[in-house]
Amino acid sequence: MSKPSPAEVLRFIAQHEPFERTLEAFPALARGDLASLMENAARVYAAREQAALEKARAEAAPAAETAAKPAAERPVRKVPAGAHRKLRIYSDGAARGNPGPAGAGAVLATPDGEIVERLGKYLGRNTNNYAEYMGLIIGLERAHELGAREVEVVADSQLLIRQLGGSYKVKAENLKPLYQEARALLERFDDVRLVHVPREQNKDADEMSNRAIDERM
Repeated sequence: MSKPSPAEVLRFIAQHEPFERTLEAFPALARGDLASLMENAARVYAAREQAALEKARAEAAPAAETAAKPAAERPVRKVPAGAHRKLRIYSDGAARGNPGPAGAGAVLATPDGEIVERLGKYLGRNTNNYAEYMGLIIGLERAHELGAREVEVVADSQLLIRQLGGSYKVKAENLKPLYQEARALLERFDDVRLVHVPREQNKDADEMSNRAIDERM
């Protein structure tokens, strides 16, 4: 049971308490007078609670509007094409239900860790592995657009990294076109490195893939 508000407590007292000791101490008062006092106090508390709630909503609204903007509207910074010869691409995908609402995410960074851009794409209903591939694809496409010639792909999907590296075969029919697309994109670069990392080392891309679902990017 949730804790009652001060206004609720005061109204209960006004309606149900006999006020015997109070009336003995103040003979000039009637029970109705005490009930009115309690009701007035309840109104004051209720007005304060409502004002505090409206203030909290007003303060939260700007932050909520900012958080709801897609990553494309909130770039880390403008980067001219060709500004970075080498980029590190953190990629990830998420599916809630597998299959379920899915999103792809990628974060582009310089070799020294400076974030260049964050990307997200909503994929509708799909699988986690499909989303993993799409996270990589949107990252590779953007890196190529920015003029990168060398890329380091960082992902927490062992399946993705090993399939692209050639040690795992692509058996799922829905992944074969994505695998071919990813391989074609990788061939656009002069040098490619594929790196598998634990999930905790890929949090930024994971955040973008989940934002893509929540915000329908």
